[in-house]
Amino acid sequence: MEEMLKSVEGFFSLTWEEKMKYASDDVMNPVRYGTSLNTSKPHILHWRDYLRHFGHPIESSFHLWPNNPSNYREVAKKYLEDVWKLAMKISSAIAEGLGLEKDYIEKSLGEGCQIVASNYYPPCPEPHLTLGLSAHSDHGGLTILMQNDVNGLQVRYNDTWIPVHHVPGTLVVNIGDYLEILSNGRYKSVEHRAVVNEEKTRISIAVGHGPDLNSIIAPARALVDEKDERPLYKPIVYRDYMRCQQSCAVRGKEPLGIVKTNASSTSSSSLEISYPSESASSKISSPQ
Repeated sequence: MEEMLKSVEGFFSLTWEEKMKYASDDVMNPVRYGTSLNTSKPHILHWRDYLRHFGHPIESSFHLWPNNPSNYREVAKKYLEDVWKLAMKISSAIAEGLGLEKDYIEKSLGEGCQIVASNYYPPCPEPHLTLGLSAHSDHGGLTILMQNDVNGLQVRYNDTWIPVHHVPGTLVVNIGDYLEILSNGRYKSVEHRAVVNEEKTRISIAVGHGPDLNSIIAPARALVDEKDERPLYKPIVYRDYMRCQQSCAVRGKEPLGIVKTNASSTSSSSLEISYPSESASSKISSPQ
């Protein structure tokens, strides 16, 4: 954990020219550097730099990761491999809590998709006028977050923003939209944001875990068929949902609205969700 934080800090300490080698506006680019401190994009109130890239399956993108600092690839590979294992252990407990098979969620991921988002929030002269990152929920299943000793993370609870204070040597685990969809609303993705301060730089490293990009995500069949329960979410290709969530100018949990079925006002006898059959280009993310 310490080595990963130092390596990420080293990347953000590089020259502007070196970091801009990875600059991209494509939200699906496998490696992407960006800054909100000099942008005309929708989220102009953000006060941060960021580095995002894919992790698991590591062999597909490892060669694209930054090679400066010189140890970044080695350190990030080890960290992401261990965090993936941790995410699968937590997913097993969640699956059992839902009354599913222990490996249900892990199987639902297929090959899986892991994305690390490293965020750099420098001191801000007027922190009350901006945010490090505006309110949102994550598109994946579980996000495992590490941060340095500077507070800034807040979660929304009962319409109140609650600070999540840093505790040395710990990780923060957030539920994302994929788990809300798969669990048919039993688990709720957490809405959160980041604030900045005048004196200190905050660094956070968030690692999201979701299904294969070509998977079709939907409520687990075992939770809607066997229990005669109304599906609350419509199937959608995970890649399409991720692109929508990442590109949406309206933040919060609004992107989930595109897949909600309005089942609360529909009788179970008149509402059916059609699960597309498996094909070469897409597959059901919920195991049979």
